[in-house]
Amino acid sequence: MFVAEDADVSAEATVGDGTKVWNLAQVREGATIGRDCIIGRGAYIGSGVAVGDGCKIQNHALVYEPAVLEDGVFIGPAVVLTNDTYPRAVNPDGTLKSAADWHPVGVTVRTGASIGARAVCVAPLTVGAWATVAAGAVVTKDVPDFALVAGVPARRIAWVGRAGVPLASDGDDWVCPQTGERYRERGDALEIIA
Repeated sequence: MFVAEDADVSAEATVGDGTKVWNLAQVREGATIGRDCIIGRGAYIGSGVAVGDGCKIQNHALVYEPAVLEDGVFIGPAVVLTNDTYPRAVNPDGTLKSAADWHPVGVTVRTGASIGARAVCVAPLTVGAWATVAAGAVVTKDVPDFALVAGVPARRIAWVGRAGVPLASDGDDWVCPQTGERYRERGDALEIIA
């Protein structure tokens, strides 16, 4: 494990072997970071956030609790994973909100998924396995496995394979031009054909 001298990693956080935490990053108490991850400059990992193995969280990304990132997730520069559905600084009576005045909700990012630069995921939602969220997208609902979503609000514009490359249609199937893997639609979902 490597932690830059000016990074702020809580003594109550768990950071796995081979993980690198770069300059000005903050990893809060109770956060769990897996093995062989990269936490970029100025990134924020909130209290109790769970990050799997082999994840890359790029510079200035904000991952608020109670987010869960499974193995192999990519979080691009300046991505925001929110945790408050109805944010307010004060209660209706004007008193400052405290932790007891709201219940955080999280974003779950499944295995191998990627979220592009400056995208915002508005909790609660799940980004499916191997899905891709385009740069600048605003995600307000669940993203299916292997979906490529873009826009504000984000909508599915294509299917992608595990290599991240858009799939090509081949009759009833979808084929990855890079790996040759074949996929088939089942309803609104996509599955790898064994």
